[in-house]
Amino acid sequence: LTDVVLPSEHDGVFTVAVPANVSPSELEDRIIQRVMQRVDMVLERRLRETVGAVILSHTQTLGPRLRSEIEQVVKDSVSQALAQERHGAANAN
Repeated sequence: LTDVVLPSEHDGVFTVAVPANVSPSELEDRIIQRVMQRVDMVLERRLRETVGAVILSHTQTLGPRLRSEIEQVVKDSVSQALAQERHGAANAN
């Protein structure tokens, strides 16, 4: 036995070169390392995709919410300024 054949995400199989004098526990360690490398690659890609989608979604909802908040602040500021002007004009008379 010189190669171990395992399923792969891309082409269906991947191989781990195994010298003839490798013990079963060493073989297991090599297979685990190889599988974990694949898991890490897939996990990193999936995390990037998921985080990107979440950021895009939040950005799309954040814009209108910010605009609404800014609009309310402007309305409140204008109302307050008008009230102060009326109060100042009433005191001047």
